[in-house]
Amino acid sequence: MKLLADINIKQLQPPITYTDKLLLTGSCFTEHIGNYLMDVKFNVLQNPNGILFDPLSVCNSLVSYIHNKQYTENDLFYLNESWHSWHHHSRFSNPDKPECLRLINASQTSAHDFIKEANWLIITLGSSFSYKLVNTSMHVANCHKAPSQMFIKHLCTIEETVTALDGTIHQLFHFNKALKIIFTISPVRHLRDGVVENNRSKARLIEAVHHLVNKFDKLYYFPSYELLIDVLRDYRFYDIDLAHPNYAATQFVLEKFSEYCFDDNAKKLSEEIKKIVIASNHKPFNAQSHQHKQFLLTHLEKTTQLQQQYPFLDFNKELQFFSAQ
Repeated sequence: MKLLADINIKQLQPPITYTDKLLLTGSCFTEHIGNYLMDVKFNVLQNPNGILFDPLSVCNSLVSYIHNKQYTENDLFYLNESWHSWHHHSRFSNPDKPECLRLINASQTSAHDFIKEANWLIITLGSSFSYKLVNTSMHVANCHKAPSQMFIKHLCTIEETVTALDGTIHQLFHFNKALKIIFTISPVRHLRDGVVENNRSKARLIEAVHHLVNKFDKLYYFPSYELLIDVLRDYRFYDIDLAHPNYAATQFVLEKFSEYCFDDNAKKLSEEIKKIVIASNHKPFNAQSHQHKQFLLTHLEKTTQLQQQYPFLDFNKELQFFSAQ
């Protein structure tokens, strides 16, 4: 009896290797992928603007990295006792205006330097819905809990999304000729928009992305959305809000990502690193026991060996833990 639908995932060619630099941007599911890649020691920069959901926000941010846009005080606004940027997630918001600006521009410079040398850009799109300010028609990436009457909500057409992404991709390839791009659609369900509206939103993203993947040579698609919706297809793989994939579902997607996107050496090495990272988070019952000390010594030797074999990876945190204990 078959309990899961078959899905055809193309092996990524060329695959991702441990010497690659990866920039990730987009929705909250981006950070599931990015956190996993960082845990297993890939060279990663994720969401320099913070979480972004719609394609227009993603495109605006990427273009700003290319040009190393530096924000000024005029780009900030004050609300609920903090300073914010309409183009950035609230993790950049700060009660101190100069500090808010410093954090934003430091992230801009870091993203500019990183994307100049990146091998891969992974874009996770979450929603076709975008928002504009009523008084200026300026597109915003985050509403920062401002009153809803300040915004116009708009469901981007397929043509609008294709046009925005197409123009951004041309600029990216001109800026970094070695760059390759993986698109994926977030499986997080935006139920606040409504079930029907969420499906319309996701469908437009899927159609737009496939149009571009078929157009450009260095564009690829990874089916995060389809793995949840069509392969697992059960609410037991969602959190209590019925919108966010739970741990089991997220791990399932990440396993498939590793299987189809990494080269053979990266697959093997990531599994070894995962074991070391888990060991470094171990909380012993008796830290003075012979058994625990032997556990630390064994993993210290394994980590030291990996560090010598792969000197470009950073095991300082794990080496410090195993030796200090």
